[in-house]
Amino acid sequence: MSTVHDFAPAAPDGVPHPLEQYRGKVLLIVNTASACGFTPQYAGLEGLWRRHREAGLVVLGFPCNQFGAQEPGDAAEIARFCSLRYDVSFPLLAKVEVNGARADPLFAYLKEARPGLLGTRAIKWNFTKFLVGRDGRVIERFAPRVTPEALEKAVVKALAETV
Repeated sequence: MSTVHDFAPAAPDGVPHPLEQYRGKVLLIVNTASACGFTPQYAGLEGLWRRHREAGLVVLGFPCNQFGAQEPGDAAEIARFCSLRYDVSFPLLAKVEVNGARADPLFAYLKEARPGLLGTRAIKWNFTKFLVGRDGRVIERFAPRVTPEALEKAVVKALAETV
């Protein structure tokens, strides 16, 4: 597979969610959790989505319970929490694993395309972010501590590029 557009991760109901539908859009792909110290970043992610979706940004949240069991709920509980607590309206997909033998293929691809510090392929914690260009290629990887607000310049730059 050569771009994120080649993947179809599961939606919360288990139905494939082909990323091909986002060809020509800029994606911000994030592994999320509802009980994490970084959970307030949902508000910033929603803000980016609302400010830039008309220009072509799509934020995709992938709940993950691999770090400190910080996302124990099912799809309905996660959606309810995100909606009531942070007014999230960007797409949330099915809960995934991002590391190990059962890592979702999309995250295996993302980690290979943009390794972390010192070349590590592992995702260290929740709210690791991958910025993907309109062509489906990974532009940059951001650590959990990098807030959505700090991504504004990178998002705007990616949105200004054409395919």
